[in-house]
Amino acid sequence: MKYLKASAIEYLLWLYILGCLAWLLFRLGAYSTPAPAWLLLCLPVAFALLAGSMPGSLGRLVAVSGEKPRFQLWQAELGLAVLISFVVGWVIVEVKPLAFLTQAGNAQNIIKGIFNPNLRELMPMLAALMETIYLALLATVFAIPFAFLLSFFAAKNLMYGSTQGKIAYVVIRTVSTIFRSIEAIVWAIIFCVWVGIGPFAGMLALWIHSIAALVKLYSEQIENIDPGPVEAIKATGASTLQVWRYAVTPQILAPYLAFTIYRWDINVRMATIVGFVGGGGIGLALNQQQQMLAWRNVGLIMWLIAIVVWVMDIFSGYIREKLVST
Repeated sequence: MKYLKASAIEYLLWLYILGCLAWLLFRLGAYSTPAPAWLLLCLPVAFALLAGSMPGSLGRLVAVSGEKPRFQLWQAELGLAVLISFVVGWVIVEVKPLAFLTQAGNAQNIIKGIFNPNLRELMPMLAALMETIYLALLATVFAIPFAFLLSFFAAKNLMYGSTQGKIAYVVIRTVSTIFRSIEAIVWAIIFCVWVGIGPFAGMLALWIHSIAALVKLYSEQIENIDPGPVEAIKATGASTLQVWRYAVTPQILAPYLAFTIYRWDINVRMATIVGFVGGGGIGLALNQQQQMLAWRNVGLIMWLIAIVVWVMDIFSGYIREKLVST
């Protein structure tokens, strides 16, 4: 059984390595037609069967615990996988160092605008910046009660005591993971169609994403609590809600506040990107100025965003440090 597990791991590893190699050769013109799928699926079998029986391979390392071979084959395998991943990434991303170094003249106007901001537009941009800050604040505040409640149902140590609890845990964790995996800018596009372009759409986008992110952070904090108070209160015959109220909540309030402030910090940054697709705030103004090639106005906006993020970072870091230390 361990040999089969080791061989399966080796098969997936070599399938990836050989698949990347075949793609690179095709992309570089070594042959005119892609390699047949059946060949790419069958070729790694030989490597998998051979490496699966060799001490020191990655498959054996994972499948057989306590094995200490003289030759660490897994290091060579992982090194090869990392190397070929780097090469494939270089080709896909079309990295052009020479273009970056020799075509800087294309960005000359942008650089001049950044270091020579148009201060005559300061007041309207400050208004847009305030809209961004409060947009992020409301998204965070509205997300707190939903995330707080759902986090109890997404904590394994609280839910795995019954079948219904396990189902609730899996459902909430799955839904929050899906919602979190969809970037806020995508949610902003959806809500711009739903409620119209403006800060309300941006707030809704950040609200949805914040709930999903905070559920993960909150529930993981619950899973790390001291089980002693929980067991003590359960021994008195307390209900589930009483256990959550008197044994769990006192242990998580300070970390919850720290996570919430950190999330507001993140939302201020994300609100700028959300504005690019119509979510309001200074991101919308930045997109408009960039389309008009008003680089001095773009420079002003960039400085304002940098200053606000810097202040928020210092403020949130200070508050989190105080909360965690108490």
